[in-house]
Amino acid sequence: MQVPPNCDLTLGMVCIDKSEPGRTTWQMRADERFANPAGLMQGGLIGAFADSAMGAAAVTFALQGQDKRILCANVEMKTSFLRPVRAGTTLTCASSVVSGGDRVVFCEAEVRDASDRLVAKASSTYVITPRD
Repeated sequence: MQVPPNCDLTLGMVCIDKSEPGRTTWQMRADERFANPAGLMQGGLIGAFADSAMGAAAVTFALQGQDKRILCANVEMKTSFLRPVRAGTTLTCASSVVSGGDRVVFCEAEVRDASDRLVAKASSTYVITPRD
């Protein structure tokens, strides 16, 4: 399994904090390659940014203090886009586990622009399974 995955590398995502289990913070530049003709970031890519951040939070929650291998799969996700994001802006996504157990983890994320304005909120449910 490749870590980080190609999708994170393609988007230019960088994890800047994962020191607390169940919480991660990521940054990404809103690259012009991912903009629509109006120069605004495509919403699906903002959603992918939030998904990766929340998935990482779910993994750090599931692995805290344990030496095991798991798979973490997103089974549903909702993203609300609150303001447009111009190409060239640096985005920060803070994600956290709201509730979780051994098999199911519910996460939320906030995506903010370089001026610390909230541009998107997301929530997602992840299923955790053991990996051989």
